[in-house]
This record gives sequence, structure tokens and C-alpha cells, in this order.
Amino acid sequence: MSKTDIQIAREAKMKPIQEILDGVGVPDNAEAYSPISRYIAKIKLEYLEKFKNKKDGKLILVTAITPTPAGEGKTTTSVGLSDGLNKIGKKSIVCLREPSLGPSFGMKGGAAGGGYAQVVPMEQINLHFTGDFHAITSAHNLLSALIDNHIYWGNKLNIDVRRIVWKRVLDMNDRALRSININLGGVANGFPREDGFDITVASEIMAIFCLSNDLHDLENRIGNITIAYTRDKKPIYAKDLNAHGPMTVLLKDAIRPNVTQTLENNPAIIHGGPFANIAHGCNSVLATKTALKLSDYVVTEAGFGADLGAEKFLDIKCRKSGLKPSCVVIVATIRALKMHGGVNKDELKNENIDAVKKGLVNLDRHIENIQKFGLPVTVAINHFVLDTDKEVDEVIKFCQQKGVTASISKHWEKGGEGAVDLANNVAELCEKGSNFKFLYDDKISLFKKIETIAKELYRASEVVADTKIREQLKNFEETGYQSLPICIAKTQYSFSTDPNLKGAPSGHVLPIREVRLSSGAEFIVVVCGAIMTMPGLPKVPAADKIKINDKGETEGLF
Repeated sequence: MSKTDIQIAREAKMKPIQEILDGVGVPDNAEAYSPISRYIAKIKLEYLEKFKNKKDGKLILVTAITPTPAGEGKTTTSVGLSDGLNKIGKKSIVCLREPSLGPSFGMKGGAAGGGYAQVVPMEQINLHFTGDFHAITSAHNLLSALIDNHIYWGNKLNIDVRRIVWKRVLDMNDRALRSININLGGVANGFPREDGFDITVASEIMAIFCLSNDLHDLENRIGNITIAYTRDKKPIYAKDLNAHGPMTVLLKDAIRPNVTQTLENNPAIIHGGPFANIAHGCNSVLATKTALKLSDYVVTEAGFGADLGAEKFLDIKCRKSGLKPSCVVIVATIRALKMHGGVNKDELKNENIDAVKKGLVNLDRHIENIQKFGLPVTVAINHFVLDTDKEVDEVIKFCQQKGVTASISKHWEKGGEGAVDLANNVAELCEKGSNFKFLYDDKISLFKKIETIAKELYRASEVVADTKIREQLKNFEETGYQSLPICIAKTQYSFSTDPNLKGAPSGHVLPIREVRLSSGAEFIVVVCGAIMTMPGLPKVPAADKIKINDKGETEGLF
């Protein structure tokens, strides 16, 4: 019987965090970092100032084919690749997002990797970690409280209670809180109104947190959040309530990047975690920039498939931060390719060459899309024990025909040693250089930006939006937001808005349900299809199996 992820993590021989920091040149003093525990530390922003003029390392983006219930393994591959790069003598750090409690207790599970390609301490990382998400939740809800308090004490800003666009948040899947009524119970409790909760990772504070370059930038962006409108539709900002100061105070420690380690005692920076289908789905800019100064190679991931995560990493995160990837790794599994080829999940254990061939259209689309950004691509075949040689050979042969290298990566089973071939391919690609470019220009209209993403990456035939949506977009442009990038919120399971359309659908329609201005994070959220900003728990949530055993250890996390 094979060991579970949590068993492997618990048996890890972790090194004290100072030994990990020594390896990347961070000194053992109070000016450089704050220890959170024996195995976790926060790098101080003041210390990072010393590296301003140091040359950056190479940035490697790990993305994937369109997700399926069979799994792809971006985080596992990111960890394995970073360990593999260290195996071949490259100084590498992996940069990941922090897990949300919602998926950990819901359906997806944690986000600390798996098998022998994990970051540790796994339990702390998947649960409360360093409290960053709690700080973000508190800062967000402080603003919510200040809004209702302002209305209660006379509403000097003339906020229209029907046009408050700032909800509350909670880092847990709870569908009962999506739409609620608040301020009930009489005059002493305020003015009754409709409200609702989003999950913390969908908060604009989370997006701002991950796009800010320093505390001053963070405070400025928070101040620019649009929270409501007056009766004559004039916008009200967080700074109008003087909320940006105290909210930043709540985040002053959280914004310091967290350092942990992999099972092979290589450094890992885990910081921030916005949703990939609602926000931009990447770890913090500060974490990535920190890693680029401390190492020669930085491996980072973007959420879901390349059409969502990679596009937003490149068009939003890189545009806002000046980051330039050296290459992109697309993770694929034989299992997922067979599902895109029409095989049901319960039949994946059987060899099916034809299904692999059919499913390769999905990988093909993602390769072509990444190449549109001028970036070199390599494919990581995340190996599963039931994969047959013939199935794997089919993928390798296809990639060769595309002029793209492909590696059988066995990091889940063998750790860094199983990703050495992938690491060599990545190192070689990084030396060739790239001609990175954005998919669209800042100056074109917001609707044209949406059309560009829809037609170029999703292969949609048209974008459908009613008059109200188009007028909102024009209003955003007229009030100075035309240069903002687009953040499309749609299902992660298809290039279309229909999660059942596997493979590489084309000619479909992209319907826009609503548009939202994230004036602090500085992007426009375009909601397409049935996307929830507060997920619900499945019929049998992961929480059912999580408990403390007789030894006082956590069981059931995965």
C-alpha cells in the first residue's frame, strides 16, 4: 500500500529555516527575516531593498492543459521541477500560492504538491499557515464594517445602499452566505439592505495584495477600491472613508513573503492566492521578485489551464510588474488527455491510444496559445503508474512534430530525480531567450480586449453582451479605466463557457453575464457563464475525513 501525501510529508527530514535561508544568502539576523516557527519564516521588505540592483534569475511559468477530474498536477510539477533544477546544479526556488481553506475542506484538497514533490510543513501550509488569509479577510471585512457604520452615522457621502458593490468575505465554502440580508433587528442595528459573502480568495484585497510592489503601493491601491455609488452614480472609494490606512496596518506583516522548504530541503516561497477563474490566480509579485533576486531559476505556477491562469499571469501580473518569463512548461497527463478524447473517468485505467490522439487537440491549442506570447514551450508529461509506454510515446511523437520538447516526469514517485530530464529541457530553453509580448495593447477598447482573448485563445466566433454591459464598459473607459487589462471569469473546464465541451472547441459564443471594476487591483473582471464567487461544499466534502487521531496528528488532508 502506497503512502499518502500527509504520511510522506510527516516523515520528511526538515531543516531549520535558517539553514534553508543560508542556502540563498539570507543572513541570520532580525533585519532580514522573522521566524514564524522552526520551519517557516517571513522575509522583511526592508531587507529586500538591498537587492534592488541585483540581476534577476530566470523565470519559469508552469501551466497546464484544460483541467479534468483526472488531475494535471501543476503544483506537484512545479515543486518537482525546482527540485530537479537543484539536482542538476542550478540554484532554484519554487514560488507557489497559499492554499485556501475552502478547497482544503471541500472537494479539491490542499495545494502543497503530492507524493515526493511536496512543500512542507504540509499541515500548516494547507491550514492556517502564517495567518495571511486571515489578515486579508479581516482587512476586507473592516472596510465592510466601515461602510455600514458610515451609513448608520448619517451617510455624509450619500452612499446609495442599493449601489454598494463591496461584499463581505470568508475563507470557507458556504453557499448559504452568497446572498443575505443585513442590519435587521430595528433602528439600533442600522439600515436593512441586501448583502452577501465571497470567498476570501475572490476578494479584491487578495488581488491587490498579490499585485502590490510594497506597502505604499498596497495602501494606494486599497484607497482606490470602488466600494459604492451615490444616487447620481458618482463612485465612492475606500479612501473616502479613510479605510486604506487601518486596512494596510492589518496587512503589514502578511505582505512579507513566506519561506518554507520542499521535501528535498530546497527553498520554497509561498505567498498569496487569488482565485484563478475570478481573479488572476498567481502568487504575489513580491514573492516572485524576491525569489528572482535570491536564486538563478524561479519556478512559479498559474491557476487552472493556460487559457485562464497563464493568460492572466502574462497579461495581468507581468504587465503590472514588469516580470518577463524565460519559458513556459505545460503540464499534461495521459489520464486528462484521454478524458479530452472522450473517455469516462472510470475507464481511464485502460489503455486507449485513440483517445490520447483525440485528446491531444487540447494540448495542441495550449501550445499554440503560449507561442502567441512569444515564449518558448516545453511539455511535462506528469507520469501516473497506469500510463502505458504506447500512450506516452504518442504524446512525445506529437510534441516532436510540433517542434516542442517533452519530458516524462516522475517527480511524484521519485522527487527531483524524476524531473531531471524536464529540468535539463527547461534550463536549455531559458538560455535561448524569448520574445515575450502581451496578447493585446493597453490602448485598445475594453470590449476589443475581451474579443481578442475570446477569439485568439478560446477560439470563440463572437462575444455577446447586452446594451447594459456595453454601456458599463464605455463608462469605465470614460472614467479613465480604458488602459486596464481584462480578467475573464469563466469555467476552468473548457475553452468555452460550457464545462462539458472538452478537447478544443471552436466557433462557440462567449456570453458576458456582468462586468466588474476592480479599480484597486487595476483590472476589469468580465464574468462569463455560471461562475460563483462563493463556492459550495460537495455532497461528501473532504472535511468528512479530516480528524485528529489518537497520536494528536491530523488525518485526512490531501
